[in-house]
Amino acid sequence: MSFEIEKIAQLARIKLSEEETQKLGSDLNAILQYIEQLGRIPTDGVEPTSHVFNLENVFRKDEVKPVNVRDKALEHAPLRESFFFKVPKVVDKES
Repeated sequence: MSFEIEKIAQLARIKLSEEETQKLGSDLNAILQYIEQLGRIPTDGVEPTSHVFNLENVFRKDEVKPVNVRDKALEHAPLRESFFFKVPKVVDKES
């Protein structure tokens, strides 16, 4: 398989020295040869999978439960007013 390392480097917006170009070319060739080798493995009769483990979704009944997050968060506030955090003013209207 042939490909142009310079063109790939240009598309990736990287500059490569001559030594880096040679190394990258040999590395890419090795990767592509391995992929070709994998393509020659006989897979007839093997069912396609998306994961090596047999995973199943675990469903639970959707139930409405009372939530008290607001009050728990406000318990830790140093200052609060009704259902809100009270903080010092940080923006002046002098503009």
